[in-house]
Amino acid sequence: MAHYVIMGCGRVGVSLAHTLEDSGHSVAIIDQDDRAFRRLRRTFGGRKVTGIGFDRDTMRQAGIEDAYAFAAVSSGDNSNILATRVARETFHVPHVVARIYDPGRAEIYQRLGIPTVAAVRWSADQVLRRILPEAGIAGDFRDASGRLVLTEVDLDPAWLGQPLSAIEKAAPVRVAYVTRFGEGMLPNPSTSYQEGDTVHVMMRLDDTGDVSRILAAPPAKEGL
Repeated sequence: MAHYVIMGCGRVGVSLAHTLEDSGHSVAIIDQDDRAFRRLRRTFGGRKVTGIGFDRDTMRQAGIEDAYAFAAVSSGDNSNILATRVARETFHVPHVVARIYDPGRAEIYQRLGIPTVAAVRWSADQVLRRILPEAGIAGDFRDASGRLVLTEVDLDPAWLGQPLSAIEKAAPVRVAYVTRFGEGMLPNPSTSYQEGDTVHVMMRLDDTGDVSRILAAPPAKEGL
């Protein structure tokens, strides 16, 4: 069981909180207005913290120091980005995601290494895929047989600077495309994995476990 902290108790925040709790995880949700917590179901057993989401003391009350992931889903772009940066840079939360309303800022956020989801293509499912590993297995697309899946993969930071072809050599996948600065691009043989990239691969559903294990580890050194 992991601990998750959510900033913003609106429709999406509530959906995330309920889904994560139903998955057996502990949840804390932050909102400036304590009336927002009325949106939560009566049986919600997580922590409800009233305060400013990017305030360090508020974050500590929510258990940020023990958090596996942090999702900033309030209605303010600046607040979401600031809170996400505090979670990552001050508390070293390994998985963060921020909701944004202005897609034009995507490039800036990607350069900061902060995964974002723009409101124009927003859904709670997209956030879950970035902070709940098992939620990513469903993927973006499956073929008619159900054996092949197109999905995002998480890579160990040691893959930065490595050619995408090295991913295909290490794991049973084919790199389909890369999202860079908020836009999709088709990789060529010289394309390398950069900070902020989201890598989308096609693979066999049966290989999901092996792929996750291989890419979550640093690439093997030549000759070893």
